Amino acid sequence: MKPIIALVGRPNVGKSTLFNKLTRSRDALVADHAGLTRDRIYGTAEIEGCSFILIDTGGLTERSDSMSGLMRQQAQLAIEEADTIFFLVDGRAGLTAADEDVATQLRNADKPVILVVNKAEGGRPEMMAADFYSLGLGEPQVISATQNRGLSSLMAQLRD
Repeated sequence: MKPIIALVGRPNVGKSTLFNKLTRSRDALVADHAGLTRDRIYGTAEIEGCSFILIDTGGLTERSDSMSGLMRQQAQLAIEEADTIFFLVDGRAGLTAADEDVATQLRNADKPVILVVNKAEGGRPEMMAADFYSLGLGEPQVISATQNRGLSSLMAQLRD
């Protein structure tokens, strides 16, 4: 049975872009505005000999409207279903209160979490990662999903 990986994070951190890159598909819609992904989206990936099922989720927010609540439920179901969680954050934006809220939720999930600092185009990886050590989720994996940077080291981390 293939391991299941859930892509989790606040809106617009690149979860759907990474999903499409790893599954070599365009199944997840990508746009510059928040709230496009609402339901869980499943795909299969095989990267560098690593085969797994990916679940793309909507962005987690603290908003209290009904749509945000439904998106939180879908993300929670993906977290429960997953063997491992890729927690995506935006390296350009830096650490936010919303990232800290998601990190707290994921620490309580009792699942392996790999912290993925996305949107590292043109930045120095060590500088992009610096803010995120405070989340206490281990060594951040710095990537650029749009430019295929850092995906090999992310897959190596997954295999470990």
